[in-house]
Amino acid sequence: MLETLTRPDIVLTGRKVVGGVAEAEALMTRETISGWGGINAMTGTIIESRHELKGVSFAGKVLVFPGAKGSSGWSAMFHTARLAGKAPAAMLFNIMTTKAALGAVVMRIPTVTDFDRDPLDLIETGDRVRVDGDRGIVEIWKARA
Repeated sequence: MLETLTRPDIVLTGRKVVGGVAEAEALMTRETISGWGGINAMTGTIIESRHELKGVSFAGKVLVFPGAKGSSGWSAMFHTARLAGKAPAAMLFNIMTTKAALGAVVMRIPTVTDFDRDPLDLIETGDRVRVDGDRGIVEIWKARA
């Protein structure tokens, strides 16, 4: 990507949940996501009726969200999304729960949490984000108007 040839606008440091490196467009929400009954795992689409991203796909995006809610079915639904090729490219979340951590592990995607600054205040949908899960580094290139 051309953006990776320039310096990032923002760099965050956090704690590794799952290693690996991914770069993609951000999809950000301030609402938690319910895996069981809240997503269509075959399309990677949020289907939760009252969610701000209802109808939006997270497939291939860096999913930035506060954390997971709902039952332990979260990991099964996100595992199914991975098998269907509809998982996020990476995940960033603030609230560490077993649901969110296990979902990241079964999807095998770079995931970081426990940031030095709140990613929900700094990352917007459409920004280009590079997640280095091994180092706990998140680089952000702001979308230009």
